[in-house]
Amino acid sequence: MGLLDLFGLGNKSDNIQEYMTRGAVIIDVRTSGEFREGHIKNSKNIALDTISNKIQEIKNLKKPIIVCCKSGMRSSQAASILKSHGIEVINGGGWESLQNKL
Repeated sequence: MGLLDLFGLGNKSDNIQEYMTRGAVIIDVRTSGEFREGHIKNSKNIALDTISNKIQEIKNLKKPIIVCCKSGMRSSQAASILKSHGIEVINGGGWESLQNKL
């Protein structure tokens, strides 16, 4: 891990690929309505406002997590919440951008 990675400024595409090779689960933190309008295949929908109630469920996945949303703002909040609970997580940003990196 480089110095830039400590500040979340490393190469996000490389980090995403590394997470995916380790079997990461993608969690889309948009609302269920937004999720229905389009999402990454096989991603899980856990809205940001419910994520704190799903910590144990997410820990039970025993996988690294990539969170995404529409623009990256909600997924940034979700990543902070999950990190504070000891979950290995990266903010994938907007779901459409993330989909292009997969």
